[in-house]
Amino acid sequence: MNFRIERDLLGEREVPKEAYYGIHTLRAFENFPLSHIRVETRFIQAFAQVKKACAHTNYTLGFLEKNKAEAIFQACDEIVAGQWHEEMIVDPLQGGAGTSTNMNINEVIANRALELLGHPKGFYEVIHPLDHVNMHQSTNDVYPTALKIASLSLLQELSEDIAKLQGAFQAKEKQFSTVLKMARTELQDAVPMSMGSGFGAYAEAIARDRWRVFKSMERLKNVNLGGTAIGTGIGAPKKYLFLVVESLKEITNLPIARSENLIDATQNCDMFVEVSGILKAHATNLFKIASDLRLLSSGPRTGLAEIALPPVQAGSSIMVGKINPVICEAVNQSAMKVMGNDFLVCQAAQNGQLELNAFMPLLAHAFLESLTLLKNTVVMFREKAIEGITVHSHHTCANVLNSSGCLVALLDVLGYEKATQLALMLHVNHNVTLKELLEQETTLGKEQIDVLLEPSRLIALGR
Repeated sequence: MNFRIERDLLGEREVPKEAYYGIHTLRAFENFPLSHIRVETRFIQAFAQVKKACAHTNYTLGFLEKNKAEAIFQACDEIVAGQWHEEMIVDPLQGGAGTSTNMNINEVIANRALELLGHPKGFYEVIHPLDHVNMHQSTNDVYPTALKIASLSLLQELSEDIAKLQGAFQAKEKQFSTVLKMARTELQDAVPMSMGSGFGAYAEAIARDRWRVFKSMERLKNVNLGGTAIGTGIGAPKKYLFLVVESLKEITNLPIARSENLIDATQNCDMFVEVSGILKAHATNLFKIASDLRLLSSGPRTGLAEIALPPVQAGSSIMVGKINPVICEAVNQSAMKVMGNDFLVCQAAQNGQLELNAFMPLLAHAFLESLTLLKNTVVMFREKAIEGITVHSHHTCANVLNSSGCLVALLDVLGYEKATQLALMLHVNHNVTLKELLEQETTLGKEQIDVLLEPSRLIALGR
């Protein structure tokens, strides 16, 4: 392998000649062999948008020559389009508040810009990772800004995906509106209900999630770009501070604004804690619904077997004919991961010290992972589970009409004491139906019993 020599504060290192990253990235790659995963794709793209906004502002103010600025613009656009991500080799978990990720981005942009201008990689006399790509910036303002940009775009998409999931539940609410089933409280027979109303309750919970996620974007719209090291803007011209966020807003097409207090926005991360809590709430609803559906589909012969989930894969390497609720189980596991990440976000946020939070890399990784997980989970849940659910309506109706839960609907006719006696008889004698018991043990006529046990009456609102 051929190498080029690069230099930094600590001395010289050989860097692979064809690598777009440089010495700072190489040292970080060696220093943090932790998770062996890559920085989130959306974070890399957001970082490139931030770098382009900074370069555009510096060009507008006359700090960057046209040919250098245009080369940096193109390098950034290529990264946004998905190129050169394999050159982002630094582990997302790292010391230094994100400096290693920032330098990785700086070096890749600089070397790609040099290549576009016809110069060899590492020829930093023309375009330097720090003097040009990182001009008037600090990791401490570009890193959290990129995190917010990535988060806002994912939140926007997540909100849209949740809306589609809500629609899928509402469609099932309508489809199953006349299907009679037995409600259960504490896993015991309760009272009759319609299958549709159960799905309607799920739809309402998801609707609340959609609204919370959509409104949470407000919490992340204020960025500290231009604040440089601690939020005072040291090292950056005043004009730059006022222009750079406007440039970023135009590039990202997101509703961002410059924070009124850049020092606060640099050191405090409570807004991520707040939004992470909203993500956890959504994960909680997904977990509960997925668990319900697993239970309702249990069987198919010896469980509840009220619904059938779409079969997506064989369920066992030994138990023939077995099909498991694997999509719901995957939803549960994603939800657990989001809940765990919420704890990490809280820990990272609270451990910031004075003017900077050194644990931003952990916060960023956990927060973006939750957003990505939820986005993928919501789509999977809707497409591979909810939209294809069917109901065993004859089975659910038969269960209701043979359950003591129906007696609640007859209390005004039978009275509590008589209804209790009938319930005990029904529990003891499994060979008799509720209808037969009513005919044998009450003075009600057959036609009157049929009216009282009519499914539409049992699931009507009120008496």
